[in-house]
Amino acid sequence: MKKVTCDLASCLFCTSCPDAWRDILPAARTMRTFRKGEEIFAEGTPVSGAYFVFEGLVKIHMAWGAQKQLILNFAGKGEMIGFRGLAPDPVFPISATALDETVICFVERAFFQSMLEVNHRLTQRLLDLYARTLQESEKRMRTLALMDVRGRVSDMLLMLERKFGADSEGFICIIPSRQDLAAYAGTTYETVFRTLSEWEEEKILAFQGKRIAILDRTRLEDYTR
Repeated sequence: MKKVTCDLASCLFCTSCPDAWRDILPAARTMRTFRKGEEIFAEGTPVSGAYFVFEGLVKIHMAWGAQKQLILNFAGKGEMIGFRGLAPDPVFPISATALDETVICFVERAFFQSMLEVNHRLTQRLLDLYARTLQESEKRMRTLALMDVRGRVSDMLLMLERKFGADSEGFICIIPSRQDLAAYAGTTYETVFRTLSEWEEEKILAFQGKRIAILDRTRLEDYTR
């Protein structure tokens, strides 16, 4: 595995630390590299610390029925993952898996908690993260409960573009596998494949290999209403 050093400027933790703390950060964190498909932490296991994505893409998921999973979110560079496990009951309620080669900055739980006690900026940003995640979770529950399949798939594509952006050609910068898209939309691979193919024929989407570009945003957004 390649050796990676933190640049102290890529994640919520480092950018929230005051300059006076910068010198002790190298001793307080560990840079860990995960291969594609490798589990970062698992649902039901004890929480040993806080995790921040330095490079790569991570899916946040939980068990959903027999041998199925529901993807709750995708996390990219700079994002904190696993913060749901920092509650008083230190057990992860979700799992995290690398979707490509991913580098994680890991901070021991005790050190992270001591930082929260003295670093009000970090505490405020973590509270903001909890509040935003709660709002997104409530929206996700409503989407899964009330929208049909086309609505869920369109909502997913719009979320990916909003979260990760599009390149100069209009293709969404990060697109997970079709299987993971299905797990996020709460449907099957076959249904996602069929829906995307139909939208390509209707000129709502364009494809280049696995890449996806939104051509008709208005029609796509109509499915989410």
